Amino acid sequence: MKLSRLLKVFALAAMTALGALMGSGCVPTTAEGTADPNAAAAGGGVSMIIMIVLMIAVFYFFMIRPENKKKKQAQQMRDNLAVGDTITTIGGIMGKIVSVRENSIVIETSDDRVRMQLTKWSVSSVGKQTEEPK
Repeated sequence: MKLSRLLKVFALAAMTALGALMGSGCVPTTAEGTADPNAAAAGGGVSMIIMIVLMIAVFYFFMIRPENKKKKQAQQMRDNLAVGDTITTIGGIMGKIVSVRENSIVIETSDDRVRMQLTKWSVSSVGKQTEEPK
């Protein structure tokens, strides 16, 4: 978790530095030392496109792609639920699975055999939770 946060901070710093470098020397001058408006427009457009493409790539690799991986892992975990697994729901309810259907499960929450029917998407984790998440 800390590595992911560090990578996001690094990506933000890299984008800021890249923008500063591209913006600082993009105004070409003529022989007299005055700014040439035609050359500045042509050079600034290409660097702007490159900066936008790089920003999209950074967002994809550091934000979108890891989120998609987490979603796939959660869906795989929910698809592999079996009778006898101990689960924790997103609401904090803990129980043991007694029945699995296509889109729902039935769990027992205590020794009194209290049963609840839940949708599979509400399952947060499989296995006994020993400590509170941070």
